Amino acid sequence: MAKRVLVVEDNELNLKLFCDLLRAHGHDALAVRDGRDALAQARAFRPELVIMDIHLPHVGGIDIIKALKADAGLAAVPVMAVTAYAGKGDEDNIRAAGAQAYVSKPISVMKFMDVVNGLIAPHEPEPSTDA
Repeated sequence: MAKRVLVVEDNELNLKLFCDLLRAHGHDALAVRDGRDALAQARAFRPELVIMDIHLPHVGGIDIIKALKADAGLAAVPVMAVTAYAGKGDEDNIRAAGAQAYVSKPISVMKFMDVVNGLIAPHEPEPSTDA
């Protein structure tokens, strides 16, 4: 079943790669090039996953993640952060902002899709312990 994935990325090549990969795996991908539009697009598109570049012009990905998590209608949507600038402490800061996953660029296609699928796969209900 197709999942809606919002991709926030300012680099055209990465944006095309991410969206093409998602679509090739049967997902509905919406590209957002400007982080200033991310929150409004997320509200309209109602994604089941957000893929967020961290280093964007105008507004940073960490700030967008915090805004998504502060929005009652979007707070439960998992966020996968992607960044080319993986410095000491970056992953901790990104996860503290609310991202459930962190992938550094350049990405491995297999790892990218493994993380995506892990975040949007339907979760099986926990087995009942009632006897």
